[in-house]
Amino acid sequence: MIFKDKTLIKTNSAKLKAGQKQELDVAFYLRRAFKDHSQVFVFNDMKFEHNGETAQIDHLIVYIYGFILIESKSITGEVAINQHQEWSRSYRGQWQGMPSPIKQVELQLALLKSLVRDNASQLLPKMFGKLQQNFGGREWHSICAISSNAIINRENTPKTLEERLVKSEFIADKLLDIMKLPTSRPNALHFISTNTRPWFSEESLARICQFLLEQNITPATQLKPDLVTSSLNEESPVYLNKTATIAPTSIASVAKDQACAINEVNLLCKHCSSKTTLKARSGRYGYFVTCEECKTNTPMKMPCPRCTSTNTKVSKRKESYSLICGDCENTALFKFD
Repeated sequence: MIFKDKTLIKTNSAKLKAGQKQELDVAFYLRRAFKDHSQVFVFNDMKFEHNGETAQIDHLIVYIYGFILIESKSITGEVAINQHQEWSRSYRGQWQGMPSPIKQVELQLALLKSLVRDNASQLLPKMFGKLQQNFGGREWHSICAISSNAIINRENTPKTLEERLVKSEFIADKLLDIMKLPTSRPNALHFISTNTRPWFSEESLARICQFLLEQNITPATQLKPDLVTSSLNEESPVYLNKTATIAPTSIASVAKDQACAINEVNLLCKHCSSKTTLKARSGRYGYFVTCEECKTNTPMKMPCPRCTSTNTKVSKRKESYSLICGDCENTALFKFD
């Protein structure tokens, strides 16, 4: 299942555009392979904070046995790694050193591991109602996905690193080889077997996925944690940027509610924050709503709930109003209670 898509960012930088294209390529292959998978959960473009540190994860896989972090790296030309694990790349026939994406993703993995371990009591149930589970024995992997048009010099690459490099189009095969998923979900009897890998229950997976969604920092929430503002006029209307709290009873329900969060817009009055007394109208400057309680007008144009881009427009069809994003092409329906 896909729990979070890539957040698109408008940029004029050729380097950033190339990096973003590489992440989108990997996200495409992940979607093709796992969008309907019941044991694999994909988060693209995750950013979170913990213990005063910030981590940016290009792609995160949560599965029944653990976690896999993927660093996407856009490389044109050839990449080589020496016996000291130092990276270099060629560009137009010239070689130069580059930071190790493997080392980078390992740092992100360490912070994510610390985050979930510190919150184990709310993510994992107690065994027999008494003994608190932790994340010991769960699997942690990190790999690097490199542009399909790059050349990987594998002959001199240390074996331990060579196994963690993969071209974008082979990412799904690599993940399946790492995960070695069971043909059927383990049951309680597996806990007493010494030959079985520790696994997450469906309830724990739902809690973990919901927790990660709540930890994610979007470009909008970095500016102000609880509010998203739009600079349409001097009075800048305010909208709540909420992540739904979902009971961890079904992973499918988490995915469904997350989809609703990016395909619905719950507009609030910019003055009194009411959402039950709004009436849609049109005027000189576009569509807006009028609050029947305080008589304040609030523009309907707002940031995209999916990628937070302000490149949006409001469309009306009969009695329905939609917010269309020009960047990620998401269409969200305005919901009036």
